[in-house]
Amino acid sequence: MTDKPAAGGAAAPPETTPTWRGGPSPALPRPSALGWLLVATRGLSVLTVMAIGVALILPLRGAERLAAGPRRPVTGPWVQGVCRLSLWVMGIGWTRRGAPLAGPGAVVANHSSWLDILVLNAALPVFFVSKAEVAGWPGINILTRVTDTHFVTRDPRHARAQAAEFAERTAAGHRLLFFPEGTSSDGRRVLPFKPTLFQAFLDPALPAGLAIQPVTARYDAPKARDPRFYGWWGDMALGPHLLAVLAQPRQGSVTVTLHPPLAVAGQTRKTLSAAAEAAVRSAS
Repeated sequence: MTDKPAAGGAAAPPETTPTWRGGPSPALPRPSALGWLLVATRGLSVLTVMAIGVALILPLRGAERLAAGPRRPVTGPWVQGVCRLSLWVMGIGWTRRGAPLAGPGAVVANHSSWLDILVLNAALPVFFVSKAEVAGWPGINILTRVTDTHFVTRDPRHARAQAAEFAERTAAGHRLLFFPEGTSSDGRRVLPFKPTLFQAFLDPALPAGLAIQPVTARYDAPKARDPRFYGWWGDMALGPHLLAVLAQPRQGSVTVTLHPPLAVAGQTRKTLSAAAEAAVRSAS
């Protein structure tokens, strides 16, 4: 998604970004008898993990709100644990390199798949930024609500209110995660970043000392599968791709690299965008 600068330095709603297609998508393997068994067992296990996670996070947030206000010192790591366990149940190998930034800031990452929701939440406590339409997607909407996704609209009338909410959440210690490519790719490349997004980080209402942490998620497909196996892009339907991933007997892996944070002070949206893109590409 992208942000367009508005009057007074506030971030405007995201522009419409063309969906990346990059040629024909790979043919998804049809589940075998074993594959259907894996779909059932893994799918039920992930749903169980998430159901328990949701059931317990609600009272945890209630107590957390009383003790820490809007901050998430307990439920942030709790969501991390739920996502790591979900990846383990699915059989997908997961590795993190680097350390999360300390202090106020935001996160920018490359975007390859619906799996990014689990993979990036497993790496560090973050709150995704997404277009408002995603709030109504069946299944995905559950994850976005549980993880406190920050929804934005393309209506210019809401630009200032959304910029104020962004500043408020950042001041409360929430690390919002943006996808500067504006669309997902096949997982084998990093698309050019949209500099307009980075205008949002220059708002004077944001905390002093703000930093941006670039993050790279690199997917390695299972052996004998198309290298783009985990990528979900273009007009690919979610259901068949989800089934193909769950039905895969021997899964591949994903490596998440947390790069050194970039200080916002003294930067422009173009220099921030270029530095963040270079960092993400360095581990892709």
